[in-house]
Amino acid sequence: MVDESSSQESAISGVLARNEKRNWAVSPSDVGYHFGTSGFSVAIATAVTHPLDVLKVRLQMQLVGQRGPLIGMGQLFVQLLNNEGPRSLYLGLSPALTRSVLYGGLRLGLYEPSKYASDLVFGSTNIFVKIGSGAISGAVATALTNPVEVLKVRLQMNPNSTRGPIKEMSKIVSEEGLKALWRGVGPAMARAGALTASQLATYDEAKQVLVKWTPLEEGFPLHLISSTVAGVVSTLMTTPIDMVKTRLMLQRESKRAGSYKSGLHCAYQVIRTEGPLALYKG
Repeated sequence: MVDESSSQESAISGVLARNEKRNWAVSPSDVGYHFGTSGFSVAIATAVTHPLDVLKVRLQMQLVGQRGPLIGMGQLFVQLLNNEGPRSLYLGLSPALTRSVLYGGLRLGLYEPSKYASDLVFGSTNIFVKIGSGAISGAVATALTNPVEVLKVRLQMNPNSTRGPIKEMSKIVSEEGLKALWRGVGPAMARAGALTASQLATYDEAKQVLVKWTPLEEGFPLHLISSTVAGVVSTLMTTPIDMVKTRLMLQRESKRAGSYKSGLHCAYQVIRTEGPLALYKG
């Protein structure tokens, strides 16, 4: 009886273990569901916040290679409306939406397989594995969608362009080569990895602190405040990388910014010629 009981327990344990492993496996339908829902939600957020992204890129390209008084976001907003019209706030929207669907879908679609692979290799799914999986999925998604990001930034800085996104991309390839579509991909991948890692870690810590030191309990207000804290911290951490990425992608758009050899060289030149705070333009 003891042997029979032991064998039954072993069989049950084996089934549970196999079920747990199967739960980690990702089916094509799961990937499609995550891709679709993530891509759609990111696209909605992109459409709402796109004018702010245009302002950010314009601010990042202020006084390239120079020191001097900078125009603030409010003043730049008024200038754009007066000089270029409301349409200027939506320059590059088509590639931005395309990228948001692809990037949002790929990042979340690759997250679960990355976590599953880490579990197979390390036998663990702790917070560090989740952060690493998020960083890897974000970096890969960024590398794959970098051409659309380059196109978006170019259009945001070129209000006089009469070409559509497809013709603009063809122009970039014909004049600068296919390699130009991956300008700034290194800083872009580093930013995606740092953004995902810092967001996850900060969100988790902020949530724990709020639960411990405030009356907040599990629910929408707790998630909203924790997400806001994580967003602010991750933005402060990744803004310098984002600024370097923008400068590299727009080298052909600015004669002063035409000599950056790499992301590190760009950061060094910005600090030397424009001052350390220039890394936080925008």
